[in-house]
Amino acid sequence: MVMPTQASPEASGAVVYVIDDDESVRRALEDLLASVDLAARSFGSTQAFLEHGISDTPACLVLDIRMPGQSGLDFQQQMVARGMRIPIIFITGHGDIEMSVRAMKAGAIEFLTKPFRDQDLLDAIQQGIKKDVQRRAEDDVAARLRGRWDTLSPGERDVMGLVVQGLLNKQIAADLGVSEITVKVRRGQIMRKMQAGSVADLVRIWDRLDPSTQ
Repeated sequence: MVMPTQASPEASGAVVYVIDDDESVRRALEDLLASVDLAARSFGSTQAFLEHGISDTPACLVLDIRMPGQSGLDFQQQMVARGMRIPIIFITGHGDIEMSVRAMKAGAIEFLTKPFRDQDLLDAIQQGIKKDVQRRAEDDVAARLRGRWDTLSPGERDVMGLVVQGLLNKQIAADLGVSEITVKVRRGQIMRKMQAGSVADLVRIWDRLDPSTQ
């Protein structure tokens, strides 16, 4: 008998949410996840899941396709609309190619048809948690960069937008209708506030900023 692979170190503190209207399936998945030291929270409906809320930890969602009321695929679209970016693993006893294509195009990690191998599900869960860990890290970086951007004055933001385009101080001054000395001062402030060591650093920061802030 092949034993399930233990959870990876990056999954420590992660939560696996399970939504399935079949209680026996929920219990089986809870036992499986407990066997590899993964915390599980299971729900019999999407509404119960929404009412419970999501903890501020890396997570993924194991979601049944066919349930009374709202289907798993419809709930996937609702999650997108709500800005809930938890990686989803679909499980179903009645899947077809059209369903799997729709689920994967909408960003699902995996689409497993019952009965499936425990290890296939665990592998998909590890992939989902890893993806969520990476996403959360990227969000943290974006938040820090946005915080730095917010410290810039309107004039400094204007200069930064032109510096990253490769314009010289003289060109920026002419474009903004200010003196070259003013551009140099603002440029120095930008480099300090954005914690950029070079123009190349500044360009990378600009590329990672939310376009709506620019």
